[in-house]
Amino acid sequence: MTRFLFVISLLLCTSAASAQQQPGHDACARDVSRFCRAVMNNGDGAVLACLKQNRTRLSKGCDKVLTDHGQ
Repeated sequence: MTRFLFVISLLLCTSAASAQQQPGHDACARDVSRFCRAVMNNGDGAVLACLKQNRTRLSKGCDKVLTDHGQ
């Protein structure tokens, strides 16, 4: 789960305050648990790649977080 939090923080602007990062985490937490659980321990890049591979299945909120951050 720690790696997931790091991935989401990478997606968000690094200059954003922690309070602003929480919505991105909340938006993708369920999607990561649902689609990417098997790769959560394989590094941040693996989780991000998994989210991208499952793009059509992601929640609207998580898809928006990825899109808003150039992913």
